[in-house]
Amino acid sequence: MKVYQTNEIKNIALLGNDGAGKTTLTEALLYESGVIKRRGRITAKNTVSDYFPVEQEYGYSVFSTVFHVEWNGKKLNIIDCPGSDDFVGAAITALNVTDTAILLLNGQYGPEVGTQNHFRYTEKLGKPVIFLVNQLDHEKCDYDHILEQLKSIYGSKVVPVQYPLETGPNFHALIDVLLMKKYSWNPEGGAPIIEDIPAEEMEKATAWHKALVEAAAEHDEGLMEKFFEQESLTEDEMREGIRKGLVSRGMFPVFCVCAGKDMGVRRLMEFLGNVVPFVSEMPKVFNTRGEVVVPDSNGPTSLFFFKTAVEPHIGDVQYFKVMSGTVHEGDDLSNADRGSKERISQLFVCAGANRIKVSELCAGDIGCTVKLKDVHTGNTLNGKDCDNRFNFIKYPNFKYSRAIKAVNEADTEKMMSALYRMREEDPTWEVEQSKELKQIIVHGQGEFHLRTLKWRLENNEKLAVNFEEPKIPYRETITKAARADYRHKKQSGGAGQFGEVHLIVEPYYDGMPLPETYKFNGQEYKVTVKNQEVVDLEWGGKLVFINSTVGGSIDARFMPAILKGVMSRMEQGPLTGSYARDVRVIVYDGKMHPVDSNEVSFMLAGRNAFSEAFKNAGPKILEPIYDVEVFVPSDKMGDVMGDLQGRRAMIMGMSSESGYEKLVAKVPLKEMSSYSTALSSLTGGRASFIMKFASYELVPADVQDKLIKEFEAKQEKED
Repeated sequence: MKVYQTNEIKNIALLGNDGAGKTTLTEALLYESGVIKRRGRITAKNTVSDYFPVEQEYGYSVFSTVFHVEWNGKKLNIIDCPGSDDFVGAAITALNVTDTAILLLNGQYGPEVGTQNHFRYTEKLGKPVIFLVNQLDHEKCDYDHILEQLKSIYGSKVVPVQYPLETGPNFHALIDVLLMKKYSWNPEGGAPIIEDIPAEEMEKATAWHKALVEAAAEHDEGLMEKFFEQESLTEDEMREGIRKGLVSRGMFPVFCVCAGKDMGVRRLMEFLGNVVPFVSEMPKVFNTRGEVVVPDSNGPTSLFFFKTAVEPHIGDVQYFKVMSGTVHEGDDLSNADRGSKERISQLFVCAGANRIKVSELCAGDIGCTVKLKDVHTGNTLNGKDCDNRFNFIKYPNFKYSRAIKAVNEADTEKMMSALYRMREEDPTWEVEQSKELKQIIVHGQGEFHLRTLKWRLENNEKLAVNFEEPKIPYRETITKAARADYRHKKQSGGAGQFGEVHLIVEPYYDGMPLPETYKFNGQEYKVTVKNQEVVDLEWGGKLVFINSTVGGSIDARFMPAILKGVMSRMEQGPLTGSYARDVRVIVYDGKMHPVDSNEVSFMLAGRNAFSEAFKNAGPKILEPIYDVEVFVPSDKMGDVMGDLQGRRAMIMGMSSESGYEKLVAKVPLKEMSSYSTALSSLTGGRASFIMKFASYELVPADVQDKLIKEFEAKQEKED
């Protein structure tokens, strides 16, 4: 195939809710452009997208599919993304490496929760949006109602370019108000019959044409002046105005298509080729140093690897975007992230599992390669005299977690290797080996997301695994000051062991003044700070350790041993064995023996004194609290709010956003374990949520009592 220059390349993300028909549209686009000879069907499991076994098993898209079409001298790189919010990582990746988003709507449902979620991501990234209404042949399709919904959610920027003459099983014709022509199709679809607009439709078509002309003119002063003078624009001027409107997100054109019958697909490609912005017209990308990287095919070569797919009989297939320069087959490049050298032995452009060999790709283009030695998703490969690195893709926090265990413990290492390899394919799968919880935790975007991971381990890797609820990373702290002392003495022939430590513990907070005086049981203890050590704990919070001894009661060389003893108890709090945090320890007195004192003695004395003081200092359990934002249809607001309150949530606020209600709450992590499943069940899959860690807060007294009893019962069982 020919080598396309940067000004001939357009990159497009195809997004939409599950069931909108993205896979079917992909088949029609590939068929119309001649990449494939016949259209596949999802039911026949022979489509270009959804070619992985797990996708064919579930009948859902799990991975994005990269493909290209050539049309009228332009190359359109299109990434077909999964519709389920559980696989949102693929959509976010696609939006970051493309320049325009097509939001596909199911003709019988109109805008759905997936539409809303994807639109929010386009908003954050400033990407142009085209709405495409599919399945116009469905008996429940109401195009006018869908337009009303779109305008009520996204405002007057929604501008229809086409409308169907009839929806339902008889759909076969539409009016295009940009070209002012009627398009109709024979039952087999394909090439349209283009005619003048019938007289009975002329009034409506003219009114819609005028609205489109006005919207196009708004984004260019010269066009606006001409519009005011003549009340019309030429076809080329309208295209220019629409392109500028798309780039500025000042307009969202609406198109029609019936992908299943291959109607409207050619006209869509024509519009994409003629009007959608080129790579060079979009906002520039910055490298990690904040420098602009211009998509210039004559510049230094720089490739960003945004996706890895593991395919049977091939291994890793790695997809990249040429950020600058031109890459040739046989080029030697260096990995900016890993310091290794790589040779690009083969270059391909993509059409799902089919790949077409090419000799070179220019800036802005998307391609793939195989047999690289040490390249991972997110890496950058550079040519000579170039040291770009990119990290512009930001993924959402996880929403669903499960502890995972190999049924056969001997398979644990093999399971971990498979998990890390799968994370290369989907960075929103996170794997955590928790020393604290003594569990391997997998995090994801929802129950279906993790169920897919389990299916792949069991079917592709032949590894039997079990999921269980992860333990909660509680923390322990104290609520008042307490004092304790402990003498460690051991004599057993030869050198003995002796160390005595007197200390005070109290709750710590940032900015706390240095201690001066304490009173316990009527006795006053004065403190003189000799030195202070602040330990930032790896599990959050601080331990502040103060040496306040006087008169050489404990030699300074034993202080690190006492701190070590204290830290060993901080790692295992007395209430539930959880990490302790936010404690100040003041060692104010003690005793040594000229012969028997050593580091081990003071470590044990410090540990036991601290443990006793901690128990007397009003110890409390803290639990992780998450900020949760739920996007919910207004008719389900009451159900969702009631459910949250049953999860000990504190509702922080409510607002309306793009046709949905937004509910903001603080919820304990313990109560979020199966929230994604419950929310989907409550709202019929029409709501979504995001969550991120907020803080640790005291658990209620009844919850604390329950946790302590559970821990004690577990300890007895182990003993």
